[in-house]
Amino acid sequence: MKYTKLGQTDITISRFCIGCMGFGVPVPGGHQWTLDYESTKAIIQYALENGINFFDTAMAYSGGTSEEFIGRAFRELTDRDQVVIATKYSPRTPQQKESISGKDWIRQCLDNSLERLGTDYVDLYIMHSWDYQTPLEESMEALNEAVKAGKVRAIGVSNCYAWQLAQANDLAKAKGWSPFVSIQGHYNLIAREEEREMAPFCYANGVAMTPYSALAAGRLSRKPGETTKRLEMDAYAKFKYDRTAEEDGRIIERVAELAERKGVSMTEISLAWLLNKVTSPVVGATKPRHIDGMVGAAELELTAEEISWLEELYVPHELAGMMAGSKGRIPVKNLF
Repeated sequence: MKYTKLGQTDITISRFCIGCMGFGVPVPGGHQWTLDYESTKAIIQYALENGINFFDTAMAYSGGTSEEFIGRAFRELTDRDQVVIATKYSPRTPQQKESISGKDWIRQCLDNSLERLGTDYVDLYIMHSWDYQTPLEESMEALNEAVKAGKVRAIGVSNCYAWQLAQANDLAKAKGWSPFVSIQGHYNLIAREEEREMAPFCYANGVAMTPYSALAAGRLSRKPGETTKRLEMDAYAKFKYDRTAEEDGRIIERVAELAERKGVSMTEISLAWLLNKVTSPVVGATKPRHIDGMVGAAELELTAEEISWLEELYVPHELAGMMAGSKGRIPVKNLF
């Protein structure tokens, strides 16, 4: 496994991050294919044995049991300082806004995550989606206080626009506060809208890109027509990808063709392409072969011609998933 720094911090991370959404006790309305504790521990152990030290979870994953599972596994398998733990807090709902302040909400979410993880600090604390319920200054001040208190080493954000990230970091610079050092957005070979503004901004400003859905919920790791339990059950992924399945299928066919030509897996091709673009992709792993794909991709070199060939069939996509409809959050009166 290869390593790099998380943005402009001194935190050393593996070039791939294990996404931990697949760990935990299934909850009503949530993912039903999650692993139990012993299976989770086995996957984490295999990841550690293969040099992966970066793990991403969230308070929202399986009702917090994802955090509980990985925290317990780390205590049983390794020393705390050998792993980099990222977790995310969910912004308040409009209803919660009536009963708790933004700053108190962030403190409460962080303390609850630390308790579930069984640790005194997290390496990276992430705003799971842009918080439209809380003034930006209030959020950034609360996150900075968490860093000053030693509960968080660095902060990041997920699911936002480049202008929002720029605004937040400009505010942090003006106030002398901790900036967002990373962005976790939706980015893969069949979802490349981050290349319009987010990626250039991050490259220019040293912000780490740690995208999720690196394999498009498995679509980039198997030939069209092949299926899995997740592909059949994941309604959220269907919402993100079904509208463009025909166009995306042509790209997936090229991934399959190049994988056959090079004698590697489709997973390795898709992840090797993404590794040329970002700092550390977040990749879900529920089987050892998922980790094998990351290890292989870290060593796989794609030529400039191969990269262009994979990219040339891409067509613009509407924003999907957590970013869908978010542009409507800005009051029209603020645009003029």
